[in-house]
Amino acid sequence: MDNQAKTLEVTIDKSHIVTIGERLYGESIELVRELINNAYDADAAEVKVTITSGQIVVEDNGMGMDLEGLKQYFNIGSTLKRDNPKSPKFERDRIGEFGIGKFASLSACSCFELWTKKDGFQAKVVFDKEEWNKSRDKWHIPLEIEEMDGHLEDGTKVTLKGLTKKFNIADVEKRIIEAVPIKAPNFSVYLNSHKVTARFIPGHKIPFLEGTEYGIVHGEIIISSSLDQDISEAGIECKVKQVTVAKDFFGMEHWVKNIARIRGEVHADFLPITTDRTGFIKDTAQYQKFLEVMQLVVERIRPILAELSDYKENRRAKRALTEVLDRVRNALMLNPDYCPEGLMPLADSTSEAGQPGYVQPEREKAEEGGKKQKEEKPEKKRRKKLPKVKKLNPTAIVKKLKLGRQGVSCCIDHLGPDGPECFTEGTIVYINRDHPLYQKEALKKDTYILHIARLLTQEICLMKNPRNPRQAFNRQSKLLQDALVEKAKEENG
Repeated sequence: MDNQAKTLEVTIDKSHIVTIGERLYGESIELVRELINNAYDADAAEVKVTITSGQIVVEDNGMGMDLEGLKQYFNIGSTLKRDNPKSPKFERDRIGEFGIGKFASLSACSCFELWTKKDGFQAKVVFDKEEWNKSRDKWHIPLEIEEMDGHLEDGTKVTLKGLTKKFNIADVEKRIIEAVPIKAPNFSVYLNSHKVTARFIPGHKIPFLEGTEYGIVHGEIIISSSLDQDISEAGIECKVKQVTVAKDFFGMEHWVKNIARIRGEVHADFLPITTDRTGFIKDTAQYQKFLEVMQLVVERIRPILAELSDYKENRRAKRALTEVLDRVRNALMLNPDYCPEGLMPLADSTSEAGQPGYVQPEREKAEEGGKKQKEEKPEKKRRKKLPKVKKLNPTAIVKKLKLGRQGVSCCIDHLGPDGPECFTEGTIVYINRDHPLYQKEALKKDTYILHIARLLTQEICLMKNPRNPRQAFNRQSKLLQDALVEKAKEENG
């Protein structure tokens, strides 16, 4: 056998270069994003994108390229940016790594034309897909070195001609906002003469900053003040070098009611990303640490989110509770014998003329007079017992039904989805806003008022005679009728 050492030539079909680019950048919009980010890496202060039905032009005033720069630009897998992660002028963290995005452009057009100028060098390169595929052996791309024009600034202009795909301007702008560092200083992007700016989201902003052994994790979570939001726009944008790689809720979707209101961004430049920049390499220590940090952040702001989500709901709940208490008060005035001790309406305590009141019989007056005489005798001072009350959450709603000597307070608070629907401690009626029935009935004003009225009258009637629930529920039915049905008749004329 011939043991002489032999070698094999490694070859690649030229058509695969375009195919790889197409698969890495499946959406045609990504091509525009890639060209803008190349301009950012080249220290451009301004990028102009012009999209028409026939072509796309991306022009920048960056540092441009000389002959050596062009060679690197068309060098597949060049390590230039990885070896030089900072741009020379603005010291930007360079975004590009793999250098194959330009080949992906041929998936959306038939011709990729590049013009560039740097110092005393000016040239044009025409990368025609049809010509490229004619010869499998020839790897050269036509280069035309132009005569210097001193009136032109340094920079680069890329033109995609013969478009084979349609580009929606609104979709392109949306992707630029997400995947281009438009918030960076000394950097502006214009789309068809319109400056692209980050969307302003009104709402409550919760900033955070955490350090790890791999780098800093920082950003902000925004709870939009608008209740009507598009879920497709929601989520926390996870950014690497100011470019959105993915969106996530980090588990908040399981406990935030209106998840569409959750927005924000988190920056973690140390995270390893996939080749197509559409996801993270999750089986890495860096990504696991990132998740760990974000879970801590989310748990820390959880009570803040709960309080903010209650804010708008509380305004509606206060109005409903005020209306319910007013109606229940009027119903109790019509049915004084249903009132528990301390809530008995007195004739001289009515604030409105013509409303019935409870007049004390002579026997009760005599008993009351005897009590007063006893009270005149000196007695040892007894230590007053403090009323038993439940510790409330900061967003609890408390209103008092003022009637008789003592009155009854109604408290709407978070008691947990597995907690009781309502209960009474002393003269305080607690209503659970986490209860599934409350959550369901709170969606509409009429059912919401009925729900609160039902619970409140239920507890008041049970106060009167807790040992006879059947009688209490019959009385509750009468109170609800007087509070809601009769009121509705009056409103309807």
